[in-house]
Amino acid sequence: MLIMKKLIASFCILTTVSCNSGGGGYKKAENAQDAGTRFIRASLDGDYDKAAFYLLKDSTNNLLFEKQQANYNQLSSKEKDQYKAASIRPVAITPDNDSTVQYKYYHTSNPADTTTLRIVRNQDSWFVDLKSVIKM
Repeated sequence: MLIMKKLIASFCILTTVSCNSGGGGYKKAENAQDAGTRFIRASLDGDYDKAAFYLLKDSTNNLLFEKQQANYNQLSSKEKDQYKAASIRPVAITPDNDSTVQYKYYHTSNPADTTTLRIVRNQDSWFVDLKSVIKM
């Protein structure tokens, strides 16, 4: 009986700890630059679980994110290594208002290509909105 109580107590503790560490233990972004940098770094490293943590969740962003991940998975090992070794170079971080920021950057594996991401504040954290990359 005592062993059963210890097992139940251990299970309860493990369940509580795992529920409180949602997001794989990733730290929430404190500002727009933090969100952008963490998302970009995780994407360049191929860590799509971490990148997803910093993604604004909606159907369009989810589809774009899946496409981005599929494109990454088709890269050669050499290209993936170049992305992992790349540095992120912010060009401009411009606030539109108190909850939206434009984060323009390039990475050193492709310095000719600059990209602008929209970073939005949702409740008390910042997230990347990939829809900003689509030219309409």
